[in-house]
Amino acid sequence: MLYPDTVDAEILVHKPWFVATMFAIILAVFLAFNLTGTMGELMRPVIGDPLQSGLYGRFAVAFVVALIFSLNVVLIGFAPLKVQIAIVWLELLLLFLAFFETFHLSLPFIWEKLPFLITQGAVTTLYVSAISIVIASVIAILGAVAKLSTNGFAYAIASFYTSFFRGLPLLMQVYLIYLGLPQLGFVIDAVPAGILALSLCYGAYMTEIFRSGIQSIDRGQWEASRSMGFGFGITMRRIILPQALPVIIPPTGNQFISMLKDSSLVSVIGVWELMFLARTLGQKTFQHMEMLISTALIYWGMSICLELIQSRIERHYARSKVR
Repeated sequence: MLYPDTVDAEILVHKPWFVATMFAIILAVFLAFNLTGTMGELMRPVIGDPLQSGLYGRFAVAFVVALIFSLNVVLIGFAPLKVQIAIVWLELLLLFLAFFETFHLSLPFIWEKLPFLITQGAVTTLYVSAISIVIASVIAILGAVAKLSTNGFAYAIASFYTSFFRGLPLLMQVYLIYLGLPQLGFVIDAVPAGILALSLCYGAYMTEIFRSGIQSIDRGQWEASRSMGFGFGITMRRIILPQALPVIIPPTGNQFISMLKDSSLVSVIGVWELMFLARTLGQKTFQHMEMLISTALIYWGMSICLELIQSRIERHYARSKVR
């Protein structure tokens, strides 16, 4: 929370009108879907045979779901904020696991392939993403400076670059680099081609992020720095960028996470990253869901790690704004 409220106020989820409205909405939503085929077995003592219960069974299941959901929200409202967050995360995680259980996954197959998915697929994904992130950041800084300069030549190149690479799908850029450049005599292996495509594509998006972050700094900072005799490089490195980073970091962190996931597109040119291995390993025995769900959880875990790193960096640069 940006500004914690120091004024005591009623908790919304404890107001009768809100609880009643929420219950009615949840009841209506679940009445629209026939859940007797999935949850009816748990209520067999009440509704009998789920397949023969008809409208009564449908209403009973929806009523119980709405009641449990409403009570859950009300009871969680009594807990402290961090406890609320932990409880909701745990409940959602259990619901996801219950959903995955409906696929009747082969756990022995998952445990057999998981080490290879991590040591080969996840390591390759992180390797490709990390190098691409560094190159894209360098491109973004250069592009942002060029778009903020008064040099028409530099601005034209930077604006053309951002327009072109933001205007093409990333998958097309991968194909153009990997399949197109060899026709011009430049043969690039799959991994460098994937890194180049990711770097150029995300560098274009991040150029605009860096440009807007730098422009958010008051013009007086530039003028004061130049009046003290500082050159452009020192002004940018010591004065402007440190102040612009709190603005730049949140959207840049989102771009890093997106790049981590979009690195799966390089699987189309044969890079042995997570998505490529998930398709390959699952295709041999037609156990696609086992590999896809395992890969999804690995991607999610890596994204959470990046989110935590981003949060730590944001808190570090937010210290100057604490009063």
